[in-house]
Amino acid sequence: MLRRRVIPCLDVADGRVVKGTRFVNLVDEGDPSELAERYAAEGADELVFLDITAAAQRRATLLDIVERTARRAFIPLTVGGGVRTVSEMRDVLRAGADKVSLNTAAVADPTLISRCAGRFGRQAVVVAIDARTTGAGAQPDDAGPRSWEVVVNGGREPTGLDVVAWAERAVDLGAGELLVTSIDRDGTGAGFDTELLRAITSRVPVPVIASGGAAEPDDFVRAVRDGGADAVLAASIFHRRVHAIADVKAAMAAAGLPVRLVPQAVA
Repeated sequence: MLRRRVIPCLDVADGRVVKGTRFVNLVDEGDPSELAERYAAEGADELVFLDITAAAQRRATLLDIVERTARRAFIPLTVGGGVRTVSEMRDVLRAGADKVSLNTAAVADPTLISRCAGRFGRQAVVVAIDARTTGAGAQPDDAGPRSWEVVVNGGREPTGLDVVAWAERAVDLGAGELLVTSIDRDGTGAGFDTELLRAITSRVPVPVIASGGAAEPDDFVRAVRDGGADAVLAASIFHRRVHAIADVKAAMAAAGLPVRLVPQAVA
């Protein structure tokens, strides 16, 4: 059985790591390269670096910051934000990324997924999906089956796309992995949306990274056990040392989930 991955997320704005709630009220959390080095030493399996203002500002990814981050963390690095063309993906890979995450630009032009996968291989293409509950389930007292809509531009803009249908299409076009963020849960500490995760993981054959809402080690366990996630991602609880990566992996291992235990991280 493949080991489940624990992935810290570096949300970057103006060259600094930030974190808020539902992508707003951002607070400075530190330098991306310094945090990347710390997380690699603490046992992170991968890192995700998201330039969260690139799409809204219609600019390319900050390559110099990506380069500095990649040089200080010798673990796989996924970079997203501002990649709109095959040549821009090439530039991000050359800056040190192992994988590139496509989000807003892929929704605008889904052929970008297939063109990038055709050039660099689907293993290098991650499609990030920001999901917001719509219809039934949008309010606490709503009854009936839930549905989710894809939102873009840092969670600011609704698209009308059904999340599960878009996930299936993205994989058909060449996505090798999906990064699924619940905008409803992001930064709230309410736990991952396991129903959202299961709706997607039950329909696609590629790995799914769970994002949005982690507060306790048991939340990561539930994302894998109940949501079917292959990897779990969090930001603020790691940035603020609420829980260590070792704590999360210990809980996952105790639940019988296969993880990579790093001696220096669990000593």
